[in-house]
Amino acid sequence: MRMSRREIEGVSLSFLDVISCGFGAIILLLVLTKVFEPVVIEDSITNLEGYLVDLQQDLFDLRGEARDLNRKMIRKEDMQQEQIVRLAELRAELSAMQAEHKKTLDKTRISTEIEGQLAEAKQSLTEEMATLLADYQRAADDDKIGGIPVDSEYVIFIIDTSGSMYNYAWPLVLQKVAETLEVYPRLKGIQVMNDMGNYMFTQYAGAWIPDTDARRRAIIERLRSWNVFSNSSPVEGITKAISTYYRPGRKISLYVFGDEFSGRSIQRVVDTVDRINRANADGERLVRIHGVGFPVQFANPPRYQETGIKFSILMRELCARNGGTFVGLNDFRAY
Repeated sequence: MRMSRREIEGVSLSFLDVISCGFGAIILLLVLTKVFEPVVIEDSITNLEGYLVDLQQDLFDLRGEARDLNRKMIRKEDMQQEQIVRLAELRAELSAMQAEHKKTLDKTRISTEIEGQLAEAKQSLTEEMATLLADYQRAADDDKIGGIPVDSEYVIFIIDTSGSMYNYAWPLVLQKVAETLEVYPRLKGIQVMNDMGNYMFTQYAGAWIPDTDARRRAIIERLRSWNVFSNSSPVEGITKAISTYYRPGRKISLYVFGDEFSGRSIQRVVDTVDRINRANADGERLVRIHGVGFPVQFANPPRYQETGIKFSILMRELCARNGGTFVGLNDFRAY
């Protein structure tokens, strides 16, 4: 069956109309898009610029707040550091006060212990010791500083250099030698030997060390490391000092520093010194003898303290007989 020409033409025209309308619609959309696109972009740019300004303002505000917080933190850290420093200072002051308090308690304790030990030792004195103590008399107090006569023009130190003295009491020995020299503003001569008669400065053996500020400093400096053999008996040093240095008209003082006497007889030492340091018609001895006792041995158990007790008795008797003074220290450590 064949279709007519009129029917074919109708169908063709309708298809062309549809196609034309479609293209027209597309063109209209393109036109509308092109017309409104610049307006949309311009609005977006304006909004973004305003948003950026807001963000920058927020950034400035945050930076300002951060600076304030940093300053506050720095002030707090400074205050905290100051408090830490002050706390450290207070702790140091407290430690110093506690240490000083402990020293005071230790000195009191040692003094009490020594007094008790001496009292106990006195009850068990040998017959020789008791006889010597019975004859003891204190020297007069004329021309004394701290109980020690200071009228001499020459001073000789006789120092026990044994291990017990050097290892435990040496800083205090340095201190007491310096203090003794300070008592005498100016001397005609000084000498230093150990208890066995060995010279500290061999170049001045048999002579006097000149009394100058430089020489005094040299004596203390050399004494720091002066460690020679000693038998812990001052008799050799005393006899050598008297026989070597005494001359008529010389006012000489011997200062004997020690902590123990290891000899057998105290009386024999006393008699030996009496023969050498004889008295004149007025009862005055050739030289004065002073003693300083360091209680090193009293830090030991009682059975080891006999040599310390013997030194105290020996020197007290020698000082009493020879116009001097015996000083018994209550501690052997320097503070």
